[in-house]
Amino acid sequence: MPPGRRIVKPNPAFDVEGFLRSTGAGTTVVTYQPRDTIFSQGDACDSVMYLQKGAVKLSVVSRNGQEAIVAMFETGAFFGESALVGDPVRHEAATAMTAATVLIIPKQQMIRLLSERHDFSDRFIAHMLARNIRIEEDVVDQLFNSSDKRLARALLLLAHYGKPGESHRVPASISQQTLADMVGTTRSRVNFFMNKFKKLGYIEYSGGWKVNDSLVSVILGDRGGSGPGR
Repeated sequence: MPPGRRIVKPNPAFDVEGFLRSTGAGTTVVTYQPRDTIFSQGDACDSVMYLQKGAVKLSVVSRNGQEAIVAMFETGAFFGESALVGDPVRHEAATAMTAATVLIIPKQQMIRLLSERHDFSDRFIAHMLARNIRIEEDVVDQLFNSSDKRLARALLLLAHYGKPGESHRVPASISQQTLADMVGTTRSRVNFFMNKFKKLGYIEYSGGWKVNDSLVSVILGDRGGSGPGR
């Protein structure tokens, strides 16, 4: 399954941020620095967020303190939408990975906008469908792919592989530990595979990681593969 595949494409002509501001829904704007907490597990679930700028990770922490990254968001994404289905508290934590600007939309206002403005609701639904597809792909990836293939797919997604005009660089804020949390393996395994990918010419390092198109071969075939190891 090609990384970054999407079957739903929201209308790029619709200005979500401008719409939210014009309706007064985007008047609460909060700026976060890297590693700042946007919300924590157990916080009141009373709003939906729109990421105006930056990158955010969504994670859960087990009772023994182990963190798992369940989603990553970039500019233009909605998150915290569980408020719309009546969840009283947050089941995940949201953390800024880069400097981030977030528009906070109160739950009732978001419900009203989705009900009254079909152009906005179409954009929101398309966004959620695309995210659902990504989640399904992530589940398949975890169930059937070895850790090197999961890492290759994560790098391609982070580098916006296949999107014209993109630099194909992984954000500098993404550490090897973050990659390990995303992939479901250890940092030492990630370090091993990153070095292997670099030697094979799949990635380059120059003030940050650049992903080359050839990295796709790890997913599509056995080149650079490690076998069935997790």
